[in-house]
Amino acid sequence: MPFFYGFDWTYLVFILPCIIISLICQANVSSAFSKYSKISNSRGMTGAQAAEFVLRQNGVTGVRIEHVAGKLSDHFDPRTNVIRLSDSVYNSTSVAAVGVAAHEAGHACQHAENYLPNRIRSAVLPIARVGSQLSWIFIIIGLLFTAKVGFVMLYIGIILFSASVLFTLATLPVEFNASNRALTCIRETGLLTGEEYNGAKRTLQAAAMTYVASALTAIMQLLRLLVIAQRRR
Repeated sequence: MPFFYGFDWTYLVFILPCIIISLICQANVSSAFSKYSKISNSRGMTGAQAAEFVLRQNGVTGVRIEHVAGKLSDHFDPRTNVIRLSDSVYNSTSVAAVGVAAHEAGHACQHAENYLPNRIRSAVLPIARVGSQLSWIFIIIGLLFTAKVGFVMLYIGIILFSASVLFTLATLPVEFNASNRALTCIRETGLLTGEEYNGAKRTLQAAAMTYVASALTAIMQLLRLLVIAQRRR
């Protein structure tokens, strides 16, 4: 996120704490994934097999599971109905891999049943993309001019940026629900038990907190813009 409008007190109050929180969350998810990537599940099930298992348990068919390069690049693509699992998940039998793969299968289950929060996020996405692309253009122009025109342009940019904030908020229930679906299936079927289950749970909880940090950062950025706008009236 660009901070071209200065490192004043609003940056220290609204943005810097969020950066610190985000770094801590990123470190936690990397630590958790690294720790539980070293522990294999007793069933010897790979991430790809775990995703298939969760889909079958939920009666979801027609979803392909593919390998994708990268680390923690796992995702579900609703446009093609494909779960893509990364190098460290697809063929891995680790507890972390099972948790991540089950989480992505949870997204596929959401898509299959037209989960309402998922539909809301999908509806907001196009608006958020336009908002994120155009908002800073208007904000920059608004900050460059002190007249009424600049004030109006600044608020147009803030309104457009609000769409991005809304998307980050709409993402939270979707991500938490996908993890809950995954962990419920893992627990009820005995796919992982004891410390194996706890490892998968901690991995997904750490990942979920990165979305919370992202939403918090977006909200604080919006508040900072509103404060700056009010000061320029």
